[in-house]
Amino acid sequence: MDIVQLIFEAGFWAATIRMATPLIFGTLGELICERAGVLNLGIEGIMAAGCMTGWIWVYFGGDLWTGVLFAAFVGAMFGLLHALFTVHLGLSQHVTGLGITMLATALSSFAFRMLLPDITTPPKITPFEPIQIPVLSEIPFLGEVLFSQSPLTVLAIGAVVGVAYFLRRTPAGLALCMTGENPLAVESQGLSVFAIRTFAVMAGSSLMAVGGAFLTMSAFDAFYIGMVNGRGWICIALVVFSSWHPGKALLGTLIFAAFDALQMRVQQQAGIAIPYQFYLMMPYVVSIIALIVMSRRSAYPKALLIPFRKGER
Repeated sequence: MDIVQLIFEAGFWAATIRMATPLIFGTLGELICERAGVLNLGIEGIMAAGCMTGWIWVYFGGDLWTGVLFAAFVGAMFGLLHALFTVHLGLSQHVTGLGITMLATALSSFAFRMLLPDITTPPKITPFEPIQIPVLSEIPFLGEVLFSQSPLTVLAIGAVVGVAYFLRRTPAGLALCMTGENPLAVESQGLSVFAIRTFAVMAGSSLMAVGGAFLTMSAFDAFYIGMVNGRGWICIALVVFSSWHPGKALLGTLIFAAFDALQMRVQQQAGIAIPYQFYLMMPYVVSIIALIVMSRRSAYPKALLIPFRKGER
């Protein structure tokens, strides 16, 4: 089967959307943080925490949706910690974010080992099953691609629409965006820059954790250390690619996921003529090229990375 035939298969595009789902949650979460003026490099660790907490909740008897909520809560708590250091204390967003990543990753691994000390093979749970939407799921091609997906995938697509509407059409969303552009203007309107940024980081971190929970509760049915596998860093690049717009962020995640799905299939059929590492690097090379091209044109939030101190001009 050649590549041209492959990309016209419904199964390929269904897999692309599934693989894009954790990236959608993570990219939206990072986008919300950065639109408020806060870079959140803790995303990799927060996604790992979402993986572990959502899975462990279900493993010990909780239901799937409560596990998603629990993962979102844990993500929000890490976001609150990040906000306390960066927003309220004005510390380096780079250093704090990397510290959050190391803390969340280490705590996830530690908690897993403490709760399941004698486990050698990752135990399994019953994950979310794909939703078969009546009538729509029977449409040729589109039915398999769009209307036979996991509930969390449907939630991710809805989150793109919801975040786009919130940022562009609501007073709270416009205030959040202005906080990342001109926090002094926000302060002059009697709004709290600290509260808005804290809310943004907590909400964004919740979405990141849900993206991690998708990996253990929908894509796979077990937790293992290192399963986030750099997806958080890809989300940060996708935010720049999207120029901080949710719609473009969705497009960027689909492009990356499509190349990732493509390399998996081509790798299986290409034999040993080309080293498999070449196919593994394809999505990342494309991401780097797209990032270079788009970053030249992107207008980043003017107050990004700049600590706000009340009363200072």
